[in-house]
Amino acid sequence: MFENLSERLEGAFKQLKGEGRINEINVATTVKEIRRALVDADVNFKIAKEFTERVKEKAMGEKVLTSVSPGQLMVKIVKDELTDLMGGKEAELDLSGKPTVILIAGLQGSGKTTFSGKLANFLKTKRGLNPLLVAADIYRPAAMDQLQVLADQIKVPVFIERENKDAVSIAMNAIAEAKKNGNRVVIIDTAGRLAVDEVMMTEVANIKKAVQPHEILFVVDSMTGQDAVNTAKAFNDKLDFTGVVLTKLDGDTRGGAALTIKYTVEKPIKFVSMGEKLDTLDVFYPERMAQRILGMGDITTLVERAQSQFDEVQAKKLEKKIRANKFDFEDFKEQLQQIKKMGNIKDLLAMIPGVGKAIKDIDISDDSFKGIEAMINSMTPFERNNPDVIDGSRRKRIAKGAGKDINEVNAFMKQFDQMKQMMGQMNKMKGMGGMMGMPFGKR
Repeated sequence: MFENLSERLEGAFKQLKGEGRINEINVATTVKEIRRALVDADVNFKIAKEFTERVKEKAMGEKVLTSVSPGQLMVKIVKDELTDLMGGKEAELDLSGKPTVILIAGLQGSGKTTFSGKLANFLKTKRGLNPLLVAADIYRPAAMDQLQVLADQIKVPVFIERENKDAVSIAMNAIAEAKKNGNRVVIIDTAGRLAVDEVMMTEVANIKKAVQPHEILFVVDSMTGQDAVNTAKAFNDKLDFTGVVLTKLDGDTRGGAALTIKYTVEKPIKFVSMGEKLDTLDVFYPERMAQRILGMGDITTLVERAQSQFDEVQAKKLEKKIRANKFDFEDFKEQLQQIKKMGNIKDLLAMIPGVGKAIKDIDISDDSFKGIEAMINSMTPFERNNPDVIDGSRRKRIAKGAGKDINEVNAFMKQFDQMKQMMGQMNKMKGMGGMMGMPFGKR
């Protein structure tokens, strides 16, 4: 995500490396490179120019403290300006209705239906609400089928009237159903087209007029760059939507949409979505995104994702085992399962400051843990609970069962022993409360 932009901005900041103080010449050179980086990221030239003029104005008005280098100061100024450009602070959903009606709009292929499922899952698991999904795309039976599949996966109800060819009627009937069954939120997935057209716009506008939604969320494929911003403007002119959802941020995106959509339509980005997994939906935090763009990582989001998978009862049980130096392969496997639930592995690692740049050219698959899981699954329950009994002959059997070379099993066993030793040392030195260990530490 934003890898090219991050690299270009880093190159711009190098213009100040070794400089003792900020002056008009080195600021002008740096700002010029920042503007080029933004334009290459598909940011509108006018917006990029205004942005860099604000950066220059702030930089020239700052006195550099002895403990802060010109480069560090410029990074901070750019971070603050990026944060403001993307909205300043997170925007909350309006969930005041009984029921709250959320209308989902966007072009075909933008990820509307998948987002609808993700939002239902988010509201159910993170907000404790009972949403109703509504299939109001009357043109594509496949969209109804997809919504049904998603609803089944997250165990929420879905309202479908396959024979009804009136989207407004479907939406109204769904709201009546929600009131009858006590659903607190109604999420209406509407039809899209490959391009903006009058029929689609009129239909979704008619649905809006009929149901008076509390939220209208415009879903946009961030990989389409500046085209996404132009499409957002067309939708906003017709619908006056309340917020934006950026999908496919884990794709090959240059970042222009994320950076400038708020500026263009004056509506906040409320969510960002990555991948197909239904738990990969995050509230959009402008400051955190600015930090990630500038290679500072995003530890806060990483911790929040870990905490969302956190089981307090299991953690206390695990803490007791680590204290007694009885951490085993069964425990290790459970921790791997929790890490996998947190999302794309490479994306998670990129949230750690400094790691994103180091792994940008490395292919890290979500299947990275499969080999380890295969080895653990090839152990007997007794072996998993008692790692010390695994001798040479047992290792050969485990290697054969997992389809691995014996050297891979030996390396894994060695790494597991080293991890146990490290846990023991940290336990002695600081106690469990001092462990940074995610996902092993106490939170």
